[in-house]
Amino acid sequence: MPVQTIDSQIVDYLPLLGEEEKRSILGVIKSFVSLRKKEVQERISIEQYNEELDNALEEIRAGNFLTQEKVEKLSSEW
Repeated sequence: MPVQTIDSQIVDYLPLLGEEEKRSILGVIKSFVSLRKKEVQERISIEQYNEELDNALEEIRAGNFLTQEKVEKLSSEW
């Protein structure tokens, strides 16, 4: 499938998602981008590691996460 078509489909589907789903998708996208960066840079500094942990904890404290039950419910609707 051509990249332009995929990009277009992503843009078309985005408005159909709720805020939780969008945050989840954003997390996946960030993970993919992070993996690419890791291919170039094998190790991260302890400072960056701790910063990423702090950011993740902030997201959790703000309620920006999906429970196992929510993921199972969402996936059953696919």
